[in-house]
Amino acid sequence: MSQPLWQKSGIRIDAKIMRFLAGDDVLLDREFFLHDIAASKAHVEGLANIGVVGADEAAALKRELDALAEDFGSGAFVLDERYEDGHSAIEARLTERLGDAGRRVHTGRSRNDQILVATRLWLKEKLGQLEAHCRAIAEVCLDRAAQPALPLPGYTHLQRAVVSSTAMWFAGFAEGFIDDALRARQTREWIDANPLGTAAGYGVNLKLDREHTTASLGFARMQVSPVYAQLSRGKFEMAALEAIASALLDLRRLAWDLSLFTTAEFDFVTLPAEYTTGSSIMPNKRNPDVVELLRASYASVAAARTEIEQLLSLPSGYQRDLQYSKGSIFHGVRHGLMALELAPDLLARLAWNEGTMRAAIEPAMYATDVAIEQAAAGVPFRDAYRAAADAAALAGAGRTPEGSLAARVSPGAGHDLRLDELRARLGRLDV
Repeated sequence: MSQPLWQKSGIRIDAKIMRFLAGDDVLLDREFFLHDIAASKAHVEGLANIGVVGADEAAALKRELDALAEDFGSGAFVLDERYEDGHSAIEARLTERLGDAGRRVHTGRSRNDQILVATRLWLKEKLGQLEAHCRAIAEVCLDRAAQPALPLPGYTHLQRAVVSSTAMWFAGFAEGFIDDALRARQTREWIDANPLGTAAGYGVNLKLDREHTTASLGFARMQVSPVYAQLSRGKFEMAALEAIASALLDLRRLAWDLSLFTTAEFDFVTLPAEYTTGSSIMPNKRNPDVVELLRASYASVAAARTEIEQLLSLPSGYQRDLQYSKGSIFHGVRHGLMALELAPDLLARLAWNEGTMRAAIEPAMYATDVAIEQAAAGVPFRDAYRAAADAAALAGAGRTPEGSLAARVSPGAGHDLRLDELRARLGRLDV
């Protein structure tokens, strides 16, 4: 491992302690490395603006940072155990290539604001992906909701309740994922603040050009207080995980429905073959493993959020405990986005089994229609309710699922799905 940035003369570094201190940092930093390089370029420009580095030095540093990014992307430079972390790798590379100019790159900054800004840039990127995935799911759901509606039993308490439809099912999840996309955008806007230049949490005795780095890195605003920059670490990461978890909660319930609907007992849905796997011992089995793992994915994100929350039982200022938040955020975000990315194709290609869905609609499921009709004709609702309950088995006489859905005229119900309103809401995210 290269010499740590913080090593003091005369103090021996114990290898076991060093391994414990470094942990998986250098491996995790591969995910954030390009953002760290981009932030280093902005920092160099800011130092040049206030005369701490000369124009020629700044040009050389930026050139080498670009070369490092290119080498990292091509595999010519590998971020590995030779380095304590990504920050030290950047400085080591610049020092190797440029000598004293490379050693000046850390002027006015700390590893604290380096990881803060790299993580913040990474979170912005990932929340943009989250919004895109949610919008893609909502688009597919709206498209399928616009197709001819097939009768589908509606359940409460896992008991057959009322007549529903495939269109209503898709429309419900469409609106959920539209809200999830909006939450992703709002979370991205909330964390869109530049911490670079706050150093170790108390500022530095240099008039850093923080306005320049804010604009250069594409942040909406500066995170003004150095103290708050440290206080926000973990808080902003949890917000990002909560936005992903919101979408995964909807995905979990969707996956639960599909898990039930694909059983022989329901037989409402046939999944694309690629989304099922075979049993290792039972030749007759095709298992909905992908759907089951989509259902389980929320747990990974919730666990990551909980781990970060448990780390935040801390006083103000930086504490080394926060190092462990990096793995949590990386694994939680990666897993959540991977799960959501699979959903649009699955939803576009699943097939409804109309015959079994229609056969599952029994006469008693029209009882609510009967009670509402009687109430609309002037019968007190509780009297209509009791009469419909007493004759529930006969409620379906002369009725069809299509007729029940056509009579469901309340906004958002079977006859009035308001898909145009939902599309308009989704379209407003383009602005």
